Amino acid sequence: MADRFLQTLISPPVRSAQLAYYGSSQVPPHTTSPDELGEDERHFIEASDSFYMASVSPDGWPYIQHRGGPAGFLKVLSPKLVAFADFRGNRQLLSTGNIATNDRVALFLMDYPNRTRLKLLGRARILDARENAGRATELAPPALRGRVERVFEIEIEGFDWICPQFITPRYSASQVQSLLTPLQQRIA
Repeated sequence: MADRFLQTLISPPVRSAQLAYYGSSQVPPHTTSPDELGEDERHFIEASDSFYMASVSPDGWPYIQHRGGPAGFLKVLSPKLVAFADFRGNRQLLSTGNIATNDRVALFLMDYPNRTRLKLLGRARILDARENAGRATELAPPALRGRVERVFEIEIEGFDWICPQFITPRYSASQVQSLLTPLQQRIA
């Protein structure tokens, strides 16, 4: 567990709730520097084909958006920076608008078959792809068609791996097919 994540989220009201329910509360370790992604986090992120990103509206409403693409579309550019190309979508631009007034985001990555999840806290900046064509080209997965409109760069503040309790294993169609193929060959 990374220190900055807990320091950021275990607020006095959280500690009060912990005390009320469990009779004690966590005192998060103090740190002045952001958590840095290591090899485990980099491999997990680069193997993911989707994640959820939360932002907050100017009125304080949380908003969660699913992002998906080929494995590795969310790229780790450094131990403190992740980024992805944002293609034209439904034209609502809710995350983009929210980030314009509050750059704080949370990313939630799931690996259902292995019952693992990774949470990232960060500060996002959005680059217009027309003005940052090199970065947009670098981040655009070749398998995806369409026009990159923006690039999201997220400076990592903290991260945490969460326990597998209550994660129901689920499998993608390609994961199921990879398990079925040897059985089908054996039957044939």
